Amino acid sequence: MLGATGTIGQATVRELVRRGHEVVCFVRPRAGVGGTLGPTQWAQRLPGAEWRVGEVQDAASLRQQGLRGERFDVLLSCLASRTGVPADAWAIDHRAHVQALAAAREAGVTQVVQLSALCVQKPRLAFQQAKLAYERALMASGLRWSIVRPTAFFKSLSGQVARLQQGKPFLVFGDGRLTACKPIGDEDLAAYLCDCLHDPAQADRVLPIGGPGPAMTPREQGEALFRLMGRPPRFKQVPPGLLLGIATGLGWAGRVWPAAAAKGELARIGHYYATESMLVWDAERGRYDADATPSTGTQTLIDYQARLLAGQAVLERGDHAVF
Repeated sequence: MLGATGTIGQATVRELVRRGHEVVCFVRPRAGVGGTLGPTQWAQRLPGAEWRVGEVQDAASLRQQGLRGERFDVLLSCLASRTGVPADAWAIDHRAHVQALAAAREAGVTQVVQLSALCVQKPRLAFQQAKLAYERALMASGLRWSIVRPTAFFKSLSGQVARLQQGKPFLVFGDGRLTACKPIGDEDLAAYLCDCLHDPAQADRVLPIGGPGPAMTPREQGEALFRLMGRPPRFKQVPPGLLLGIATGLGWAGRVWPAAAAKGELARIGHYYATESMLVWDAERGRYDADATPSTGTQTLIDYQARLLAGQAVLERGDHAVF
C-alpha cells in the first residue's frame, strides 16, 4: 500500500484490515499533515497493518525496506504529489509509480489498483499529464489493473466551514454555477477501491466514480451549508479570470525567480478547478454529463458537514489549500 497516510489512504487501510487482508504500508519516516507522525504513531492510529519506513522515490529503498524480498499479491496506491507542480508531479505521480510497478512485478504482484483523478480526462496541467503517463504504463504492464478516477472529496469542499462559522460569506467563482461535482466521502471511496480487488467487472477498466445523490454546484453546496447553520446564505463572487491573471504574472516572474513559477502553477490548478466540473466529460457533445457519472456509497457531503459542525468529524485538508 502506497499513500497510506493521506485521508483516502487511511480510510483504505482501515477497510482493507476490516476485510481481513494482510496490509503492508510503505511510508516516509515522518508523514501526515506537516510531517508530524512517525510509523509508531501510524501503527497506533491504524492498527492491524504493518508499517515499513523508506523513501518511495528511491527504487532501492522500496525493494529493501518495503518489499524485503517477500511475495505480494496486490499493489494498491493512493499516493499523489502534494502540490501538483511539475517537478513534484513527475517525481511522484509518474516516476515513483513506474518504479513501484517494476518492483511490485518482481515481488509477484499480479494486480494493481490505482487511485487517479477524474480531472485527467481533460488534461491541461503537469500533474494530469504525469498521472496519465503512468496510467498508460500500467495499462501496458500485462497485470490486472483498475484505475479509479473519483470526483471531488468532502475535505476539498469543506474548507469554508470555518469561514462561515466566523460570519464570513461563502466564496464562489463567478456566480457559483460554473461547475458541478458528485462529492464522495473517504469511507465510500475506500470501499470502492477495495471492491476492485475481487470484482471482475472492475478489472482492466478506467473507473470514474462519484458519491450518492445528484451533482451539486458550489452555490448549491453553500446554500446547503447555510441551511445546516440556520443562517441566510451570503456569497462573495470571485472572478475566475483573477487566478489566470495571477498565473500569467507569476509565469513571467518565474523566468528569473523559480519559486514564482511553482506558485503560478498552483494558480493554474486553482483556475482549472474553478472552471471545470468534476463529472464525466462527454467529448462528442462537448459537455460534462452528471447522468453518466457513476455513484457509490451512502454518505453525502451534507451528512459530513453536519458532523463537522457538530464536532463529530475533523477536517484534515493537507499541506495546501485554496480556502
